[in-house]
Amino acid sequence: MTQMIGVDVGGTFTDVFVLDEASGSAVVSKVPTTRPDQSGGFLDGIARQVDDLSTVGVVVHGTTAGTNALLERKGAKIGIITTRGLRDVLEMRRRDRPLTWGLRGEFDPVVPRDLRLEVSERTLADGTIRTPVDLDEVRAAAQALLAADCRAVAVLFANSYANAENEKKAVEAVREIWPNPHVSASAEILPEIREYERFSTTALNAYLQPEVSGYIERLDSALKGNGFGGEFMIVQSNGGVMGTDTACRLPVRTALSGPAAGVIAAGYIAQTAGFDNVITGDMGGTSFDVALIADSKSMLSPQTSIDFGMVVRAPMIEITTIGAGGGSIAWVDGGGLLNIGPESAGSTPGPVAYGQGNTRPTVTDANVVLGRIDPESPIGGKLKRLDVEAAAKAIDEHVGSKLNLSTYEAAEAILRVANARMAGAIRLVSIERGFDPKRFAFMPFGGGGALHTGAMLKDVGIARAIVPRYPGVTSAMGCVIADMRQDFVQTINSLTATLDVESLGDCMQGHIDDGMSLLDAAQSRFEAREVEVELDMAYVGQTHTVAVPLSVKVANGKVQTPTVQDIETAFDAAYADTFGRLLKNGARRVMNLRTAVIGRRPKFDLSTLAPEGGSVEASRTGSREVHFGDAWHATAIYDRLSLPVGAEIDGPAILVQPDTTVLIDPGLKGRVDSFGNTIIEPSEA
Repeated sequence: MTQMIGVDVGGTFTDVFVLDEASGSAVVSKVPTTRPDQSGGFLDGIARQVDDLSTVGVVVHGTTAGTNALLERKGAKIGIITTRGLRDVLEMRRRDRPLTWGLRGEFDPVVPRDLRLEVSERTLADGTIRTPVDLDEVRAAAQALLAADCRAVAVLFANSYANAENEKKAVEAVREIWPNPHVSASAEILPEIREYERFSTTALNAYLQPEVSGYIERLDSALKGNGFGGEFMIVQSNGGVMGTDTACRLPVRTALSGPAAGVIAAGYIAQTAGFDNVITGDMGGTSFDVALIADSKSMLSPQTSIDFGMVVRAPMIEITTIGAGGGSIAWVDGGGLLNIGPESAGSTPGPVAYGQGNTRPTVTDANVVLGRIDPESPIGGKLKRLDVEAAAKAIDEHVGSKLNLSTYEAAEAILRVANARMAGAIRLVSIERGFDPKRFAFMPFGGGGALHTGAMLKDVGIARAIVPRYPGVTSAMGCVIADMRQDFVQTINSLTATLDVESLGDCMQGHIDDGMSLLDAAQSRFEAREVEVELDMAYVGQTHTVAVPLSVKVANGKVQTPTVQDIETAFDAAYADTFGRLLKNGARRVMNLRTAVIGRRPKFDLSTLAPEGGSVEASRTGSREVHFGDAWHATAIYDRLSLPVGAEIDGPAILVQPDTTVLIDPGLKGRVDSFGNTIIEPSEA
């Protein structure tokens, strides 16, 4: 079995990247996402490139099933069993509110109050059990939730991170009664201090379990039914991959699965091409996702709010998302202001130009009307031609007539607003966090990202852009590239002066043993196994912690426990690097231990994607008039995949390929590097 397949399911398209490990060659396909069951497009995309699934060794999937279920509030009906007195933690949150003004909030937890049941038990913050759990109450609560047709349950006990004995007994009692595996325990999901975050993460895990596990199991059955006998894995929000059994047990770790895969691929492509600092822009049909990679490292956030009140405390790649995809709808509000999104036409019915029933203009419709997308060659393979006339009519009706603009002025206005929103997202992850965008390259990908490259360079001041060989399926490629990774956390909550380093070492060793066992169970081949250890630390009296990387040695699977001096020295270095100073005579506290066990999967040689031979002249397929700013320009059209290495193309030009369209604006030039990427920068550069 020599083939690896990466599949990314987006809001509009499902992307497939097939790598033949023996030859190093790759093929791609892009098909419309099927709704409501996304597995149809998943299997259709694979079938277009692979006749015999028995030749496939690994299928890796970046999924938005969990993300969509959270954003659309379409998870399962679940119940909660919690400590008496803590019924309303999910509703009180951190005393924040969705609206600044007004006397009432408008937030409803994913679990209604009548399904949040209390039982007698109490564990103190130091781990002492004051009140043993009443298992009869637990069983009665479980039966009541089953009678209410709950499909999953979360057990959330106070301070179970410090001592999980009460919670473990309750979970065992519930699992004896519960008819399916969908029982989530907070000490298993997140054994970390901070009550609301632990409760929220565990409740959302239960909320996703029936939907995500059912989706994964349907895909797994369909793959096996078509002859697949290899390994099926899922991308995690931290950029690593996990087995389907882990994904079904911990679906909350898939909350940003699809976008994370794109960032992983972008980082690998950029580093290989010689760019260590990159800002990625993934523009699909529904959203524009932005991430920053500095010194070849993706930014990881320990906590993410998927939507208001939906806090997930688990390592995730930091991704900023706005509703500015190709299918985002343009509309004029009552005050006469032009808006883009957040509502999207998706894949069905899609933009007006798709001719599937939508009558409201989208960003894609504006690009079509301005000549930037070839109406005769729509991506995705399902449509024969795009309806330019219908797109123009929709723009006139919903934007032009309301703003007293011509068709082309209205289309340009739509793009200006969309570009301004995208530029704002890029500034948010760069300038507002102290990064100079001039030091970074912009990497657009997704089906629509490469159409907006020139605008991002101009509006943000980024020096250049790097467009990957297959930008429309970059997230699917990331599935193939991603390493296997497991993250663990445990609250320690101890002063360094009284720290039990032996207990810390035992906990660290337990994380490593569990992580290595998961790697051992995988069918994947790993080039290396690595362990990363971090402590959350602060001075006594401080609320917020700093991440303190620890250099630990692991030999023959056994970890060498660091000393207190090692820990304090590492904290001083991390604190000084973050704040530029240290506090004199400040006592230090270790809050949490974080361990990551990583299996480095083999990477394929990107140079195999580079074109062989060919010429610029032979790659040119014609020209057409394209609108830029306030004028039409004669624009050369090229078959991008046949452009030779070293080719230089002056703008205005359009590079066409099956999965996307690359636009080179006037005043810019494109150059094909040795990996098949196109580097776009100002002509005078």
